[in-house]
Amino acid sequence: MGKIVISANATLDGVVQDPDGAEGFAAGGWFHRFASGKDLEAWVARETAETLAAEALLLGRRSSEWFEARMPEFDVRVSPEWADRMNSIAKYVVSSTLEEPRWSNTTVLNGDAAKEVSELKRRVDGEILVYGSYQLVRTLMEQNLADELRLVIFPGVVGTGERLFDGTGDQRPLHLTDTRKLGDGLVFHTYEFVR
Repeated sequence: MGKIVISANATLDGVVQDPDGAEGFAAGGWFHRFASGKDLEAWVARETAETLAAEALLLGRRSSEWFEARMPEFDVRVSPEWADRMNSIAKYVVSSTLEEPRWSNTTVLNGDAAKEVSELKRRVDGEILVYGSYQLVRTLMEQNLADELRLVIFPGVVGTGERLFDGTGDQRPLHLTDTRKLGDGLVFHTYEFVR
């Protein structure tokens, strides 16, 4: 049975929007603005280990296209090992508009998202990582399909922007299972979703 793991980066005030600044959001680019060299080294090590341990990625269409477009850059800037795994891992993209994915090992899930992801959890044995894909993340939480949340908090406040939990309707308890410092200023939290 698969385990849906949402892995996200956020500012201290919870903003997840436009971490690299490429989307043109006025407060974008916070990822590198709020992280030092040691922070980024620790982040890369954690991200690489997480991706190597996963069995699959689950993404929305826009996030899939975002990662696909940046893989050559990530190979150099992040980690060749991480980029190789991102390219080789089985990827499932929830989309009603994507017909012919160009990224290697990509399968499109174009039916009812909750039903498709439930079936995916039955087929995949191990962790299914969700990067970005905030609209999909909200659906996974609302449908009680998410099992774990891994959240890296960047030490800065941007004041405005899309937040991970924007638009979620229900109050939901989470159980903290781990907290640790990454580098000099990042904090990594792991939560389990309480059913």
